Amino acid sequence: MKNGNIRPATKADAQVIVELIRQLADYEKLSHEAVMTPELIEKNVFENGYAHVLLVEENEAIIGFALYFFNFSTFLGKPGLYLEDLFIEPQHRGKGYGKQLLIELARIAVEKECGRMEWIVLDWNTPSIEFYKSLGAFPLDEWAVYRLTEDKMRILASADRK
Repeated sequence: MKNGNIRPATKADAQVIVELIRQLADYEKLSHEAVMTPELIEKNVFENGYAHVLLVEENEAIIGFALYFFNFSTFLGKPGLYLEDLFIEPQHRGKGYGKQLLIELARIAVEKECGRMEWIVLDWNTPSIEFYKSLGAFPLDEWAVYRLTEDKMRILASADRK
């Protein structure tokens, strides 16, 4: 990664973050779910601090990102670092940028005294799965991911309290 640099994103990077997220959504065949805007990124990442973003630059062009946030393990009694998304533009893959992002995230997790780092990968994404395994990561096959979408959360939130 001799021509690359990793740095924290700033509010001025919101538009390029959105562009990279759209590329990731295309790659994952989930473009229909990518409804974020630069305004939402500015508000929720940089103003409200719900997440953090690291950017990868190559020759001063932004070519990748990692978006992460902290959660908490009740069993460990420690925070965890959750990697929501990591993406490197296809033409820049294989240069070590993804590994460098994960190294930086591990450093942040150690600095924050996290008990673990976690992320989800699509089961068909074999290149990413093999890459993660090469770093010592392993799948949690006994766990299933559940999700409430915004409309279902609203229904649940309006349920009668008894």
